[in-house]
Amino acid sequence: MNLKKYIGNKKFYKKSASMALPLMFQQVLAGAMGIVDTIMVSWIGMVSAVGTASQIDILSGMINYGIIGGTSMFSAQFYGANDYKNLRRTFGLSVVLAFINGFFWFLVASFFGSLIMKFYIDDSIIIENALKYLNISKFYLIISGINFAFAATYRSMKQSSLTLKISFSSMLINTVLNYLLIYGVGPFPKLGVQGAAIATVIAMLCSNSFYLIHALYTKQPFLGPINEMFHFEKKFILTITKKIIPLVINEALFGFGNTLFIKAFGQLGKTSMDAYYVSFQISNLFNAAIYGYGSAVQSLLGNILGAGKIEKAKEESNYHFGLSFMMSVILVISMIVFSKPLVAMFNLKDPITNSLAVSLLFVFALKVSMRLFNFVIFSILRSGGDVNVLQFLDSGIEWLVGLPLAFISVNVFKIESIVIVLLITQLEQLVRLIFGLKRVFKYIWAEDLTVLVEE
Repeated sequence: MNLKKYIGNKKFYKKSASMALPLMFQQVLAGAMGIVDTIMVSWIGMVSAVGTASQIDILSGMINYGIIGGTSMFSAQFYGANDYKNLRRTFGLSVVLAFINGFFWFLVASFFGSLIMKFYIDDSIIIENALKYLNISKFYLIISGINFAFAATYRSMKQSSLTLKISFSSMLINTVLNYLLIYGVGPFPKLGVQGAAIATVIAMLCSNSFYLIHALYTKQPFLGPINEMFHFEKKFILTITKKIIPLVINEALFGFGNTLFIKAFGQLGKTSMDAYYVSFQISNLFNAAIYGYGSAVQSLLGNILGAGKIEKAKEESNYHFGLSFMMSVILVISMIVFSKPLVAMFNLKDPITNSLAVSLLFVFALKVSMRLFNFVIFSILRSGGDVNVLQFLDSGIEWLVGLPLAFISVNVFKIESIVIVLLITQLEQLVRLIFGLKRVFKYIWAEDLTVLVEE
């Protein structure tokens, strides 16, 4: 094996760092926001309630990710080709689709929230508090998709430092409001779990406002006359949605699959679920770095492909694999070394829950190491629109390997340790990695998408 082809030059690492680091920090901040929420609700014993209520947000968010992942393929390439007319139309389409998705899940939460909570866990107290959170946080479902659209478009235009600043501001607002509204500090009412939901909604509204104000003030090229941004010819819609639909189907199946893991693990009891939600939120900090880097990979390669430099895109995809290996080593070591102090932040009263959370973090470290490579694979494939295979690689393997392993472990083999069950399910990451690498090195993804859309 020629290892040199995986090592880039100084210019590559400088370019990648300038794009990836702000995105990674932005995603880490988003993950930190989830940790702050979990820490604060853990102090009032509401970890499982908020975690269960958040399953609808996970489903909505995954579909939004599919929608925006699809539109951003074109945004990055249109920007690389200096085609601002189609860049504006792509942003408009992403806003419309994200709003439709958010409104759908808002209706689901409004009319079927109780049934959905009962599906995931059989505990009346947890369900009652989960519904208190959901009845407010459902408004977040509508506005979060628009935030996705803004952030992805800015990233496609290499303005990742802006998204970092806005994410930090949003996290700060959420943290302060959490403290004031959960515990009733000063003149603020003590709202408990409902206060956490209100804080989340307000922080997201502020984030959207910041994005819009900046876009208007700086006259960003993705904004234009309403009749231009939302004027979609049949060919334009069909060309983009043809690439989006496989991603949306994949993310919907993958998101629902993720929530089914909660259904399987939920049979192991409240102690196991409290430990799982804590370790899951901590692992999200490290996953956030992965998602940020993956977004950078998609944008960087998309810009190169949009400029018609196919061979350069192939070359740099190899460099990203080399960089991914170095990152995976750093992430795994960090998760293991800092596992105990990170769990200690949650001040878990039960020593068994605390010990379980630490052990689960070791398993999540294994998952993160493989997920990094898998996410980079997905980002490379998306950069050139090779999305049809993603459904098999992502949700297909989850449903064929991960979920059966989880339910068989709990219901057939009667394994009562959530640590062992979670470890067994990581076989899906390995299978995904093997098939994903084979697909990338066929280079079917190395395609200029701008030629598919007429002016």
